[in-house]
Parts: sequence; C-alpha cells; structure tokens
Amino acid sequence: MSQAIKLARRGKFTCDPNPRVGCVITRNNKIIAEGWHAIAGEAHAEINALNSLDDAIGSTVYLSLEPCSHHGKTPPCVDTLIKAGIKEVIIAMIDPNPEVSGKGIKKLESADIKVKQGLLESEAKKLNPGFIKRMQTGKPYVRCKMAMSLDARTALANGKSQWISSEQSRMDVHKLRAASSAIVTSAENVITDDPLLTAREVAFEFKPPVRVIIDRELKTPATAKIFSQAGPVLIYTVSENTSSLRETGVEIITIKKSDDWLLDVFKHMATEYQLNDVLVEAGSTFTGALIEAGLVDELIIYMAPMLLGHDAQPLFKLKQIDDLNNALNLELKDSRQMGKDLRLTYQLSN
Repeated sequence: MSQAIKLARRGKFTCDPNPRVGCVITRNNKIIAEGWHAIAGEAHAEINALNSLDDAIGSTVYLSLEPCSHHGKTPPCVDTLIKAGIKEVIIAMIDPNPEVSGKGIKKLESADIKVKQGLLESEAKKLNPGFIKRMQTGKPYVRCKMAMSLDARTALANGKSQWISSEQSRMDVHKLRAASSAIVTSAENVITDDPLLTAREVAFEFKPPVRVIIDRELKTPATAKIFSQAGPVLIYTVSENTSSLRETGVEIITIKKSDDWLLDVFKHMATEYQLNDVLVEAGSTFTGALIEAGLVDELIIYMAPMLLGHDAQPLFKLKQIDDLNNALNLELKDSRQMGKDLRLTYQLSN
C-alpha cells in the first residue's frame, strides 16, 4: 500500500480534478504490476496496472482509493476488476463522494471478492485534501501563500515588496501553482502588482491552473497582464455591468451580494468548476477577510531573514481582539529551508 500511495503522487500535477490514485497488484506476495491515474479522462490506476498483465486471476490488488463503480469519462473500474478474476482487493480509503461512497466495495463483495479497507488510510487521505473537501463540503481546499520579513511585514509602507523572498522560495511557489486547480487573487492585487499568476520554469508536465480574480466592483483593468497569457481566467463580481471586460475574453460570474458572498463564491468554484485545491496569492486585507470567513485551510509562509520596520505593511489585516482566548490558533505542519528563507506551513481548523 505504501508503494500504491507513492505511485499516486505521480498524478499530482496532471490528473486534476480527479483524485490521485495508485495501484499495486501482487501474486504470491510479489508485485506483478503497478499503475496510477495520470490524466483526467484517461484510464484509472487499476486499469493501467491490469493492462500491463496477461493474466491477473487470483491476484491481490492494493488501491489507495476505493475503485469507481459508476460511468464517468471511463467505465466503472470495479467491473474490470471483477472480470479480471481478482481474489482480493485491499483499499486504503473509501471514496468520499457521497453518491458513490462504498458502492464499489459492495459490488466487489457481491462478486465474492474479499475486501479489506483502512490500510494506511491517514496517509492516503493526504493525497487528496482538495478532492475530499470538495466531495464532503462543496468547498475547495484553500491554501494562502504569503512572503514576509522576520517582523511579519509583507511590503514597505510604499507598497514595494519585490523581492522579500529568495529565488528558491519563488521557484517553490511555481511548483505550488502547478499543483493547484486554481490561483485566486483580488482586484486590488491585480491593480497593485499586475501579476501573471502562471506556473513557470518548472521542468515537468502539469495541468495549467485556472486563474481567478475576486472583484466585487469590476475594477480590474482590461490591460492587466493576467489577460495576456493563454488559459482560462474567471472574475467573480456582484456587478451586473460587465461590458468593460468582455473584450478580454474572460469569463465573468455574477454572484448575488450577501453576508456570505465569499463563501458563495468559493462554493461556486468547487461545484461548478470542480476546483479542488485553490492557492490564494493576495494582500493582507483580502487574505485576512478569507481567514475571518473561515475559508482558509492552510497557510504557507515564506519568512525571509530581514526586518522592514513597524511602518511596513502587515502580514494580515484582522479584526482586533481583546482576549487571548479569542485568538486563532494554528498547527505547524511543516518547516523547511528554502535558500535563505524558512517555509512554514500551518493548518487552520475551520
């Protein structure tokens, strides 16, 4: 199963919006075939493994995720496993999709195939946090990326911030982008920094992420660099007057204004565009608003060994609290060096 999970990671940059899945087939306690899900719409992990065999009769299959039992872009994998004469299937975790969860297992058992579930389940869940969250809550898994100085400042008082982080950190961000379903920013960030928000200078194949601008009042200029690059761009707004940006070819989605507008926007991303993993790259005000709305799952902070002073811009703009009991507590999940910087990954509990 450990090998199946390792194989699943090979689809990290290419199989979105499908889950990353790995498969190992054994006979007499020896591995005879391996496979993983590489590209959405193409063969799943177990099919790729079976296709490398002339005969799978009597073998045992290890899967990082329950085999699909429904018709999507490909036929149900569970039917292929049954026809192949598999004697046992060991599954790390059940499919989190409530419409199909457990049905693959039941179908295997009804065909007198022995099924075990739960081996290395916690490790398998780490493969697909975005897919799992989208299936269970209708929301994407949201990571916010920030670069800051040692005194938690993100830019000088005049707005200049290039470059706080090291070249190694910036290269790491391109990998984060390549692994994301979408990159989200605010209209204010587009106006201030005019970013491309593309994954560049990575030496592997990846599915380009959708770029999303949150722009309530449609302030984004039509001349922004983000429109100069190939690939889909979405703008979420409350405005009905979208004529000023239509010429850019961008897709503009109007979401009715409400107290939970940001929540509605992120739910729309997940349900209508199947966006699993969202990377937010924006300023302190927008990122702070997402944190206060309970929409952020993870913070990735690149801390540079420099001091910018108290007049520089803060990491987040959050509402004032007067009691430490009301402070938002985070869990440090990972810490590693990136050149001269330190990359800190924190989990939020929402």
